[in-house]
Amino acid sequence: MGVSGSGKSTVGEALAARLGWRFEDGDRFHPASNVAKMSAGQPLTDDDRRPWLQAIADEIDRVCAAGQRLVVACSALKRGYREILLHGRNDVRIVYLDGSEALIASRLAERKGHFMPPGLLASQFQTLEPPAPNERPIIVSIDATIDTIVDAIIRQIKQVTP
Repeated sequence: MGVSGSGKSTVGEALAARLGWRFEDGDRFHPASNVAKMSAGQPLTDDDRRPWLQAIADEIDRVCAAGQRLVVACSALKRGYREILLHGRNDVRIVYLDGSEALIASRLAERKGHFMPPGLLASQFQTLEPPAPNERPIIVSIDATIDTIVDAIIRQIKQVTP
């Protein structure tokens, strides 16, 4: 989880590859109306996000029920959004990709062809509720190489997984 430009897809793909798990980009679960709204520079409302988050939660449930493993890249900016995704599950962990607004803005300025315009970054930081300790988050700084970030995530997963 994290704001747009924090590296969710890039880190998620690398993490999934390292673990031998499937990767899904949460963006693919957005209804077309959400993509159109964001492409027009309009932030999503909680009502816009609810069906998107529920679709991701349903996929997590389906994959877990099948005994499979999955890494999903999803902004999950608010605690309420993460509650929809996890709905009390103890077998799913949130990884928070933590970075400064300046660092992420510089990355977004270089990104081409994404529906999320850099101008919406401020609204994402205003919405962001970093995960609290009782959410059992794995928190990593994004001011590092992808391999270093993935190493840090795996190290923290191993600390809590027997």
